Amino acid sequence: MKVFNTLSGKKEEFLPQGDEVKMYVCGVTPYDDCHIGHAMSYVIFDVIRRYLRFKNYKVRYVQNITDIDDKLIARANKLGVSVSELAQKFTDSYFEDMDALNIGRVDVYPRATEEIPKIIEVIQGLIDKGHAYPARGSVYFRVNSIPDYGKLSHRSLDSMITSCSIEMGKEKDNPLDFALWKATKPGEPWWESPWGQGRPGWHIECSSMSLKYLGNTLDIHGGGQDLIFPHHENEIAQSEGFTGIKPFVKYWLHNGMVQFGEEKMSKSLGNLITIKEALAKYSADAIRIFILNSHYRSPLTYSEESFEAAEKAANRLRQVANSELDDPEIEYEHTFDADSYRSQFIEAMDDDFNSAQAIATLFDLTRDINRASEEGYSVAPAQKALRELAEVLGLRLPLIVELAGSVDIPGNITVTPQKAELKLRFFAPEVMVVPATVQARVRRLTEERVNCRTDKNWQRADEIRSKLAELGVVLEDTKTKTHVVYKEVPSQESLDRLLAELDIVLEGYP
Repeated sequence: MKVFNTLSGKKEEFLPQGDEVKMYVCGVTPYDDCHIGHAMSYVIFDVIRRYLRFKNYKVRYVQNITDIDDKLIARANKLGVSVSELAQKFTDSYFEDMDALNIGRVDVYPRATEEIPKIIEVIQGLIDKGHAYPARGSVYFRVNSIPDYGKLSHRSLDSMITSCSIEMGKEKDNPLDFALWKATKPGEPWWESPWGQGRPGWHIECSSMSLKYLGNTLDIHGGGQDLIFPHHENEIAQSEGFTGIKPFVKYWLHNGMVQFGEEKMSKSLGNLITIKEALAKYSADAIRIFILNSHYRSPLTYSEESFEAAEKAANRLRQVANSELDDPEIEYEHTFDADSYRSQFIEAMDDDFNSAQAIATLFDLTRDINRASEEGYSVAPAQKALRELAEVLGLRLPLIVELAGSVDIPGNITVTPQKAELKLRFFAPEVMVVPATVQARVRRLTEERVNCRTDKNWQRADEIRSKLAELGVVLEDTKTKTHVVYKEVPSQESLDRLLAELDIVLEGYP
């Protein structure tokens, strides 16, 4: 298994330092709703964790919440609310978005405002070792104290000064020196410190939290490419300066940016599509396929056409993963083997988490499952493999559950017959529940259509098919059988009316 390390600029064999992979990803600054750019990063690192676990690694995943920051303060002042109130509102919104996208919760979500003692400890340690200095109530990191500063972004100090916006200040020894602790200003939150009242800088928050919850050396540190400099560069300088241990991170992984036209999608540019806006139009599976259908280090261009294509792709996977392609009354002579596709999937993901190639493998498997079913092979094991591999990519591929009584479904949810009439996405977005009575009526209508086709009564067969389609039930014919695909769950009453209209008796059915 190989990963591309931003630090070395090349693919390296993945060899974690211990039995548990220690993984840290920079989290949100909760001053507004998350957008598709956030979705890209968090979907990618969710898949990386899922795949590591698929490979039987233990993973400890930490993702911070930057709940004190210049942008938060400015937005809170503009809205006339407290920083903590604003941060909590959009932290809650963030978790709603992540849950909706089927992004698993990480092990620890440390919040900067709850980690002030550790932050002060690290800053004081840097001062004691000569890497930082106090000035007028603030504390700055001395960049010249780190000989290899710039090794992650592969830049010289001179190029940094000329190419970047530098935070200036008369009290700084060097224009590149950055704030670890900021002296308090009127109207800003503050904490007591050895240097006076103030608040932490952005960079020191991540160093302190990763050191506290994962130790001196991490296996994976992730984030967007826009964080390489200065944020991640500064994290290395701070962390290695404080501990004296190198490397701070073995493998630096950075995802590409989502673009809107020619520009990066961002809050500051105002050209963003929020996750909530995207979910109002497309399924979570479609959003994940849109993101994962390109290599994670490549830029991704937003377009409605791409999302629509991803939705169609998700529907193809769902249909094959959940259709009743095997006939329980047939004893199959041969079973379609999916092991080669599993091997191709693993080979793709082992090559720097090449999700685009992994998804292509899923669609090859989907196509060949259909062919094998038509040729008389049992495909149930292959369908199971398809669902298992899709789960590694975080795709839900909604299940169809026949509901005769109470049923336990993923997410520790129990569905009762009474709940079956609710809008299913409200309580279980990954599952489509079809009551047994509904399935029985659809089965009777399907059998009647088969009889009509056998008798060459094509008009009546087409009528049954079209009326079921109006109710959200699609009949798809292959050479050997007819498959039932539920786009929606019709009511028992609507099916009873259809049976009566077509004069079809329901004898022997529940």
